[in-house]
Amino acid sequence: MERPQQELFQQIGGLSPQFLVDKTFENFDTRGMNADEKGRESLATAWREARQFADKPKEWLVLLGTHGCGKTHLAAAISNVILKAGRPVFFAVVPELLDHLRSTFSPESKVTYDRVFEAVKTAPLLILDDLGTVSGTPWAQEKLYQVLNYRYNSRLPTVITVAGFLEGIEGRLASRLNDPKVSNPIPIIAPDYRLQKQPPDGYKLPRQPRRRG
Repeated sequence: MERPQQELFQQIGGLSPQFLVDKTFENFDTRGMNADEKGRESLATAWREARQFADKPKEWLVLLGTHGCGKTHLAAAISNVILKAGRPVFFAVVPELLDHLRSTFSPESKVTYDRVFEAVKTAPLLILDDLGTVSGTPWAQEKLYQVLNYRYNSRLPTVITVAGFLEGIEGRLASRLNDPKVSNPIPIIAPDYRLQKQPPDGYKLPRQPRRRG
């Protein structure tokens, strides 16, 4: 018997079910908002790579770009595909994940630090959203490094969205995010289109990529 999607989906960051439902590959507009040709090409590439990852999660997909360019939409669309296939997803907004981990040190916490940390580290598919907005404190850097280093060494499927590009990411993390043996970094160079409405009738999706062997 298939497990209900709500049992397969773990999240930290206050994402509502409706947020996920509304973020699909079908309603992602690769034309962007006032994007030039290179911007549209980057959106189409990100769509294809994310769709391919959703079909066959493998190693790391890293989506880079400014706020509002579609990174979280694509990450949520991946979640939807995986959940509909009956497989688990852990979706965490990075700043809120770190706040949650900090809170587990409190004597009043009902969830132990080790339990939360292990669940994030070992999730069959982990999606980390908004990596670039993290405070540069040594504590935050160390926790992120421990999560990502474990998943890097274990080659666990991971999707990471970075607000901006890798120049501002701590060196150990940037090295792993850039490693072509494990990571597939995809820059999106289109402007913010957060206010973009649904694509009009007649809009055609990009061609779906072939699955990798």
